[in-house]
Amino acid sequence: KNAARGFGAGLVGIAPVTEAALYEGYRTDLPRAVVVAQPHRRDPMAGVPDHGSAVEAMRAYSRISRTVVRLARHIRAMGWRAVAYSESADILHIPLAEAAGLGQLGKHGSAITMDYGSSFRLASVLTDLPLALDSPVDIGVDDLCLTCRRCTQDCPPGAILDQKQTVRGETKWYVDFDKCLPYFVKTEGCGICLEVCPWTEPGRGPELSRRLLAKRAA
Repeated sequence: KNAARGFGAGLVGIAPVTEAALYEGYRTDLPRAVVVAQPHRRDPMAGVPDHGSAVEAMRAYSRISRTVVRLARHIRAMGWRAVAYSESADILHIPLAEAAGLGQLGKHGSAITMDYGSSFRLASVLTDLPLALDSPVDIGVDDLCLTCRRCTQDCPPGAILDQKQTVRGETKWYVDFDKCLPYFVKTEGCGICLEVCPWTEPGRGPELSRRLLAKRAA
């Protein structure tokens, strides 16, 4: 984890690699994933979807790609196998991020972390290096998403659903990508739902989580 942070990771966690993290038909014999998160810079994302936010999203992808490539190289130098995965990979980063304790799935179909809300990018290194696994966390994401309608109201194509859906036998938040992708392509990138999410406001996550969990306990 220290090495990952030294290579630029903002958040880092360790998870087992399960079928939920693999696209259909893809297989790997690397049992563990080092999952890293890289935040967007806030100012360029303010006008999303615009040219500045699109450039920042690509910069974040570039930064996190360099991080996992360097980390994989570092692990291989230790004598273990390691493969870096970033954008357009054969694995699903969000299930790994959840299992690694970085955050939880939000209504908008992306992960939400305590530190960055939804405004970040994910990448992973799959490896056979023996590592202690982290555990999933509960920061209260569902408690807010079940009643908050900010992303559903602000989504231009209306792709975000207010109710969870059953997908491959699992009930979870799901986005209608048949509506999302045409708008995403038209505007050359989007991310409105990520930036309007209450969790994304800098510094708000810890207090928001505290209040939500306290309300649930009461």
